[in-house]
Amino acid sequence: MTDHPVDLDKHRGMAAQKATDLRRALADVENNVRQLREREADLETRLMTVPAASWSQAAVKARYLLNLYAASLPVEDTRHRALVSALFDDFARLSEES
Repeated sequence: MTDHPVDLDKHRGMAAQKATDLRRALADVENNVRQLREREADLETRLMTVPAASWSQAAVKARYLLNLYAASLPVEDTRHRALVSALFDDFARLSEES
């Protein structure tokens, strides 16, 4: 008997190894998506329950919401994408001035 574990993947055929790798990758992706959704829910709860103490804090909340909006826009909606981009530029410019 040996103290080292046996790597069973080496004893499988190539198709089985690829299938195992795909299952592992899919499980990792699903776990990462679940964790991301939990972190997003936590962030959104904090954004809703903690009032902004300054304009810059309110802009952080607006930036998050605008990113959600922009992500839902169709690719061909360049006009609204340009408006969101212009607003982000305004946020950056105004935060530098203050």
